Amino acid sequence: MADPSAEHHEHWYPTAAYLYTLHLDGPALAWEYLRRNPDYRLDWLRRRGRPDAAQRWGLRLLEDPALDARDAHPAWFPDHDAVVQLYPDADPPPDAVVFEFWRIPGTKHLIHDGKRLVLVARWPGCCLRFALAPGLVDGTAYAYAIRACAVPCIRYHALIAQLNTLAGLPEVAAPVVTTRPRPSAAALLELHTLQALDATLVGASLREVAEGLFGVDAVAADWHKDSALRARVRRLVRRGEALMRGGYRRLAQLPLLPL
Repeated sequence: MADPSAEHHEHWYPTAAYLYTLHLDGPALAWEYLRRNPDYRLDWLRRRGRPDAAQRWGLRLLEDPALDARDAHPAWFPDHDAVVQLYPDADPPPDAVVFEFWRIPGTKHLIHDGKRLVLVARWPGCCLRFALAPGLVDGTAYAYAIRACAVPCIRYHALIAQLNTLAGLPEVAAPVVTTRPRPSAAALLELHTLQALDATLVGASLREVAEGLFGVDAVAADWHKDSALRARVRRLVRRGEALMRGGYRRLAQLPLLPL
C-alpha cells in the first residue's frame, strides 16, 4: 500500500527545489509568499470581470500564482525602490550613451504592466528592473531616474553598484559557468520559511517539517515538547504564515494594510 503521506511530501520535501530562492531580491521574495496565499489564488481563478482585484494585493495586474519568481513578473504598485526609470535625455552631450536593448546582458523580459513598459534584466546574482518612459527608443540617449527620499537611502548605493556592474558587463549573454557567494543567514531563513510554509499548507505536522528541513537524525536526537528544534520549526511556520498573509508587503516596500 502506498504511503498516505507521500503525496504531501512530494512537492516540499526536497530542499533542492528551493535553492533558487537563495538569490531572490525583496520583490521576488514578496511574490513567492503572495502566490501561496489561498485567497490570492482564488482571486486569480475569479479574475475575469474583476479588473480591480489586483489592487488589494499591491499589484497593478494579477499574476499567475503557478509561476515562481524565476518566470513570474509581478507589477507591484507602487514601485519598489529598486525600479530604475529610464527617460530620453533632454540635453544629451555629444558622447552620450544610447539605449540599446540587445546590448543589455543577461535574460531580458519586456512586460506591459497596464501603464508602461517594464524591462527586467537578470544575470547570475543580479536583477534590474527598468520602467521605460514613452519616447525612449533604441538609439536614444537616456537618463536614469530613481525615486527621491527625505533621508539618505543606503539602498541606493547598492543600486548604483548594480548599474555600474551593468555598464561594465560584456555584451554577451550570461556565462554558462558562474560562481556565487555562500548564501547568507537571511537567505537561508527565507528558504526554510518557504519550505516550512509549503509543508504546512499541505497538512504536514511540525515533526514532518523538521525532518524535511533538518533531517531525520536531528529530529530523533532533539525532538520533545521544549526542544530548541521544535521551537525553531514553530517560528518558521508562524513566520511563513505572517508573510503570506500580508507581511510580504514589507519585502515589496508596499504600504502595510491597516490592522
